[in-house]
Amino acid sequence: MTPLPENIQGVLFDLDGTLLDSAADLYGALVEQCAEEGEAAPAYDAVRQVVSRGSTAILQQGFPRRDDAERKALLPRYLALYQRMLAQQTRAFDGVDALLQQLEQEGLRWGIVTNKPGFLTDELVQRIGWTSRAAAVVSGDTLPVKKPDPAPVLLACERAGLQPERCVFVGDDRRDVLAGEAAGLYTVAVSWGYLDGGDPHSWGADAVVDQPAQLAALLMPSSVAA
Repeated sequence: MTPLPENIQGVLFDLDGTLLDSAADLYGALVEQCAEEGEAAPAYDAVRQVVSRGSTAILQQGFPRRDDAERKALLPRYLALYQRMLAQQTRAFDGVDALLQQLEQEGLRWGIVTNKPGFLTDELVQRIGWTSRAAAVVSGDTLPVKKPDPAPVLLACERAGLQPERCVFVGDDRRDVLAGEAAGLYTVAVSWGYLDGGDPHSWGADAVVDQPAQLAALLMPSSVAA
């Protein structure tokens, strides 16, 4: 594990699979669309694993025999179905609420950098009750590029008033590590997320943690010890 930089100002998080367990709602939308299209729905576990790769990967699980153009045509309907059931079963992972409260108590700003479309991100964050708490929220269509490009991470730092070299980026996918590293942040991979079938220890992150309490201990050792 790489030592944490001194005087950390804040933490940026990926959303789905890092802060929120949203797989059930994403899967529910796919099941409904498969029924509309006369296709058998895939197993939940197969879909859950690819959630961090976004809607295109989810549709590939549901419609493996369709080509890319056909799946692209299905995307607007899938997103509409998902928006309708947004936050019905989505919850913060165990320990995440306590982690965010600890960050706030320590005066550390936190924000979100996700590849999720902005209209879904904003509504989901609002429904979860984080809109006024997050110092920055950057979505997949905020800029012309998305993770693993570092630009969304750097924009979140700018909006939150964070210096990249004094900030941490946390995610459950290799693209999170790549984006954070390229932006000059300390990177943390979490093993509680969807992982896309990968091993977070192989992504080159500065640290890997297994639960939010472990992340809290890394970021705020004196606070947790107290």
